[in-house]
Formats: sequence, C-alpha cells, structure tokens
Amino acid sequence: MGQTKRNIMKSVLSIAVLFTALFYSCAQNASSSDKKVKTNTKTNMKEDTTKLKPTGVATFANGCFWCTEAIFEELKGVISVVSGYTGGTIENPTYEQVSYEQTGHAECAQITYDTSVITYDELLEVFWETHDPTTLNRQGNDVGTQYRSAIFYHNEEQKQKAEKYKAELDKSGAWDKPIVTQIVPFTKFYSAEDYHQQYYELNKNKNPYCAIVIRPKLDKFRKVFASKLKDKE
Repeated sequence: MGQTKRNIMKSVLSIAVLFTALFYSCAQNASSSDKKVKTNTKTNMKEDTTKLKPTGVATFANGCFWCTEAIFEELKGVISVVSGYTGGTIENPTYEQVSYEQTGHAECAQITYDTSVITYDELLEVFWETHDPTTLNRQGNDVGTQYRSAIFYHNEEQKQKAEKYKAELDKSGAWDKPIVTQIVPFTKFYSAEDYHQQYYELNKNKNPYCAIVIRPKLDKFRKVFASKLKDKE
C-alpha cells in the first residue's frame, strides 16, 4: 500500500476514534505426519497472563491464518493469537473439511489483547492494511470461501466501528474496487489443530510457503507498523 493509501488509512482511523467517543456518549495443506489431535493448548497456556489485564477479543479472517497469526502476534498489547475456524455450520471442523469447503467456516485468528495498550481501532487498521479486502474468497493464490475477508464482531461497538471504517475506506478510493469484507456476528470459534499454531515461527525455514508468501507480507507489515511492534527479546 503506497503512501497515499497509508494517509487515507490514518484519516479513516482518526474518524473511527472520533466515532468511538460518540458511540460511548450515546493454505496450503500441511504434511499429515505433523498432524495432532485438536486441543486448546495455546489458549490454556495464555490464560493466566490475561487475568490482571483489561482484555478484549477480536476475530478476523483475511486469508491463510498462518499469515494472520504471524502478523498480529508482533503487535504491542496483543496477548495471544490462536488460529482457528469460525462462521460455519458444523461443530469441531477439521482442517481437511474446511479446506474442501464442506463446512462454511473461514480460516481466522482469534486475538486477545490488552485494551490499555492497543485499541480495537488499531487492530482494524492492521486488518485492512495487511490483505486485499476487494478480492472475493481469495488472497493471492489461496482461493476458496475459507479465505474470505471477514470481521466477526463480538459486540455492537465492534460492529459499529467495523462498518464505519469500511464505509469510509470505500468512499476514500483507497482501492480501485469495492470492499467485499463481510461484517458478521461472531458465533463460535474452534481452535485449529496444534500444528497450525505459531506455524510461521516453527516452520519459516522448512516450508517454502513461509518464505514465498508469509515473509514478504511480514516484512512489509514491520516497516509500516514499526512503532507498534513488540520489543525484541
């Protein structure tokens, strides 16, 4: 996204922040040898770290969840990111079922964040800027309804912010085509299989998809949002 689009995004974010004040006042297939039984290990592992923090939850779908997870995990204030499935019609879907479009689910990331450090508005800014919201059921070479662009809102406040941001971006002409991102109510989230969690971090030197697709997107994200990244340990 060029500087002009970047400036548009900043303007829209400012509008979204003002709107918030008004509101308050009124993939790729993995090797079968790596597959494990689905658990909530990652969610449970993070549970204790959230008890003393004012937290919020955001659920975004914007292509392969390996990319989404890798990006949002680097933001200051983000406590955990879990790759999973939402928006479908069956319980406990598997990666294979979702990949063959048998369930209606989207690959997504469920983000738990410290609201005293990062806002939902800022998460929305990263969401919009790190994928193409004008391509229907597709991100790059990843094609299918499971790769659709969608915001699954958890409350009326999130819904209002997402709809306002989308409308302002469409009016701004940031993209040549209309935004097709769905803004729909969150229903139920299913954590993806263990081998999908922290996929980029664990496979960046093993899977060509990480080097060809995820790494360039991550490098671009780091440049644009350098001031919002966690400190390197």
